[in-house]
Amino acid sequence: MSQTVTMPVRSLPTGKSLERLPVSLFASVMGLSGLALAWRAVQSQFEVGRLPAAITSWLAIVAFLIMSLGYLAKAVRHPAVVKAEFDHPIVGAFFGTISISLLMLSAVVDPYSQALGRAVWVMGCLVTVSLGYFAFGKLLRGGVDASHAVPAWLIPGVATLDIAVTGGHMPMAWVGQFVLFATAIGAVLALVMFTLIGTRMIQHQPLGPSMTPSLMILIAPFEVGFLAYVNVVGTVDRFAALLFYFGLFMFLVVTPKILRPVVRFGSTWWAIGFPVAALVNAALKYAAAYPTLPLRLLAMSLLSFLTAVLSVLTFRTVKDLCNGRLLSA
Repeated sequence: MSQTVTMPVRSLPTGKSLERLPVSLFASVMGLSGLALAWRAVQSQFEVGRLPAAITSWLAIVAFLIMSLGYLAKAVRHPAVVKAEFDHPIVGAFFGTISISLLMLSAVVDPYSQALGRAVWVMGCLVTVSLGYFAFGKLLRGGVDASHAVPAWLIPGVATLDIAVTGGHMPMAWVGQFVLFATAIGAVLALVMFTLIGTRMIQHQPLGPSMTPSLMILIAPFEVGFLAYVNVVGTVDRFAALLFYFGLFMFLVVTPKILRPVVRFGSTWWAIGFPVAALVNAALKYAAAYPTLPLRLLAMSLLSFLTAVLSVLTFRTVKDLCNGRLLSA
């Protein structure tokens, strides 16, 4: 009988401390930013008021500031712990949540300050390409344990695709070619990682309960890929439709596996936020290109689902932070 695989972080301390602040919690910024951008799209498409987009935008900004200050303090006070996380074959992939947070926030803050939005985007691009370089370099060194190929490995590839998603409006002369460069990296890296992860999940033990929410990351390459592709080519064509619909199919497959009572709440639950936000934004863009009632209902239903899920996750995270459980072993 096969046993589930749990994913412990080697060489990390136990107890209640800043040392236990997980880098994966940056995924909260990604999810909230994606929700803010979705509500902005709804605001323009369906003439909804500005309040939902404004609230989620500021929640994303505040979450990023809190996480950045907290993790910076952890890096200064406990550099060995941060290095152990970065070198970990699974946890290390979650450092890509920092770069995606920067890229997403660049789009969130752009209406408030274009200069700040551009500066944050450029910073996010540098971090993203660097992390993608290290991620692919690890694979080429060989000796990779196939059991470590989990959905989180997709994060670096998805991050480079997100450069095209968030950088289409940037006015700098070099942006066009850089977006193509990033899209090429992201597409191939996501394809390689998805193949490795699919092979591992078919042939090896299932993920442990704590890692189950990360299954939602499997939809990200297709929905972020849809958004990146549409931004690059400028239209929603048949290939874009294929990406969108397969991502939707993956969402329908993995959601029942995640939303089960046996999967207890933890910071890894935030892994579902950004992929679903990408699906929602893709659905809204697809419905804008093909404005039929079923597609509009689908987009709004997905937006309602995302809003409800992130509201619960935000409440539970704040609650666990206040009672000390968030930073407990």
